[in-house]
Amino acid sequence: MKLNRRYFNQLALICSCGGMTLAADESARSNADVQGMIGLTTGSFNRHLSESARPGKLVMLDLPKIMRDQLDLRVLDLMTATLPSLNADYLQKLRSRAEDAGCVITNLKMNQKNLDMGSADPAVRRHAIDVYKQSIDAAEQLGCRWVRPLPRVQQPDVNAYVESYRELIDYAGPKGITLLIENFGWLQDDPTAIPRIIQAVGKGLDASVDTGNWTNRARHQGLKQAYPLAVTCDFKAFELGENGQHERYDLRRCFQIGWDAGFRGPWCFEHFNKSLDGLLTGMLQLRDMVRGWIQVNRA
Repeated sequence: MKLNRRYFNQLALICSCGGMTLAADESARSNADVQGMIGLTTGSFNRHLSESARPGKLVMLDLPKIMRDQLDLRVLDLMTATLPSLNADYLQKLRSRAEDAGCVITNLKMNQKNLDMGSADPAVRRHAIDVYKQSIDAAEQLGCRWVRPLPRVQQPDVNAYVESYRELIDYAGPKGITLLIENFGWLQDDPTAIPRIIQAVGKGLDASVDTGNWTNRARHQGLKQAYPLAVTCDFKAFELGENGQHERYDLRRCFQIGWDAGFRGPWCFEHFNKSLDGLLTGMLQLRDMVRGWIQVNRA
């Protein structure tokens, strides 16, 4: 995606006026207890979820136990699209299931469609912020520490985008929740977008890195820029070969860029397979690969 001059001028002005620095240790880090851990994103299970038990399908409430018993994974990264309800009773039940399985729910990806918190139209922006605040309330009930608004494809009005983030940070902060920004949509082809927005917004915004969302030309430089500011990672894998081969891009290199940048997890697998059994098998492959790479780097 080609980024226009107006976008960079807006962002440069905001950053220069804010007096912010981008030292990684200044950001509100809230991942010390989950560093070194591996988990999964519920987006991986979109096609396999059902509200009631059916052959070949999974009920979300059963996922924490499957994570523990079949995958030996402990970090659960949620997506609003995979939650059948934001009702308080359901959210408490899911949180209890996770706690009983020894899992921790870290993040709620707020993936509601057609919301634009970077719109130049105040009414459009207000609607998006109000919906996101309701999701932040749900995240608090789930025990999440992070939430991530969904970036849109088109570039935002930067001033509006920054102000919307600040309003959401002010709302989420007292609930113990930090906002995240992810390389999705308009950020996918710009390796500098994540650090620029974080610098413009200031305290209360961290990075959520997705290894797969970058364009091929932006991936490695984008990871180098974003990993020092990241508290979590969607470690995304498409089709895997029998020995873990991944033709889309080099998973090992993506991991190593993060490790060299000081990122220590959590790595949350986002993987895709037409069958539920195939998906779980792929998760096991990814788990063993990442654990091996961690061991090599710690040696």
